Amino acid sequence: MTQRGRATRPTAPAGRSRRTDGPRGGDRAGASRGDLAARRDRLRAVIEPVVAGAGYDLEDVSVSRAGRRHVVRVIVDADGGINLDAVAVVSRAVSAALDAAEESGGDIVAGEYQLEVSSPGVDRPLTLPRHWRRNAGRLVKVTVRAGEPAVDRQVTGRVTAADDERVVLETESGPVEHRYAELGPGRVQVEFHRLDEADEIDEVGDDTDEDDDDDVEDEER
Repeated sequence: MTQRGRATRPTAPAGRSRRTDGPRGGDRAGASRGDLAARRDRLRAVIEPVVAGAGYDLEDVSVSRAGRRHVVRVIVDADGGINLDAVAVVSRAVSAALDAAEESGGDIVAGEYQLEVSSPGVDRPLTLPRHWRRNAGRLVKVTVRAGEPAVDRQVTGRVTAADDERVVLETESGPVEHRYAELGPGRVQVEFHRLDEADEIDEVGDDTDEDDDDDVEDEER
């Protein structure tokens, strides 16, 4: 879901047209990484309470340059996932909160910016207990550090259980349990055979529909 802030031209229905006084002192193409980091911190301070109040988790906030404007990307999630309608609601709430914050406390993002709110993709790393819990049943690859002396090794397994302290992975050698402190960021693996199975199911469904249509035609004749 995309919203535009301080836009100088009309936007899509989801956005709003706003005036701008043009680039300001801190809004230059050569803005340092420190400037972007400070803006990201200011953004998080405004956005996180709004997202939490809506019942979701703020997974990430990033700000980058795109030509003369900034792009503010907000990633939100929840148990059971988040649908497009919920993303749209959160996007409007975040946009309104940023407007209010700038009116009362000055620039949050200097100059024109574009706000993008979305849910996490499968490429997002699993770094918190809730990430592992929300990916139960998925195949995951992760670096495990264990032993004396500590040795890193790659483990691939299916998430079968996860709580606030540990995760259980079903591997080729059987179930293994790891504390999160032993794990690096997990990566969900794309399973092509599962996609093939889904395609086969769709094809079977399509054939059934065609047979039903033929039966109806025969009855009409």
